[in-house]
Amino acid sequence: MSKPKTPPRLRFESHQIDKVDATILEALDADARLSMADLGRLIGMSAPAVSERVRRLETAGVIRGFSLDVDTRALGYEIRALVRIRPFPDKLHLVEKLIQETPQVIEYDRITGDDPFLARLVARSVEEMDEVVKTFCEHAVTSTCVIKSSSHTRRLPPLHGP
Repeated sequence: MSKPKTPPRLRFESHQIDKVDATILEALDADARLSMADLGRLIGMSAPAVSERVRRLETAGVIRGFSLDVDTRALGYEIRALVRIRPFPDKLHLVEKLIQETPQVIEYDRITGDDPFLARLVARSVEEMDEVVKTFCEHAVTSTCVIKSSSHTRRLPPLHGP
């Protein structure tokens, strides 16, 4: 799993995001496939003007990229799970490499607390999930929670002041 390339960060404080930027972000959040012409029409700007705004948001690191949202169940991965992973002493880097190399792990975070990793994995069956989790057990303690349902998709944080 490769990380998206992040441009050098320019400080882009939340108070610098004006109503137009917020409207652009909300529109792209709803449909990232909008053309610059359609986005411009939607918010009342020319395509070149809105394109410049989007470029500025990308340069500032606010927009890191555009992504694809795939329903893993439609691909046959009926099981979705969150796995907390606590490496044994001196195994942190080895476990992180193992997480990165496990194709069923579709996302992971380094977190605070006793378990430094939280991984989201997919599997076609409970048996496959068990096999994936077992690969970590030689080097770490794991705790697995199967996701029964997701109430909503990822959304933008509040873009306007309190």
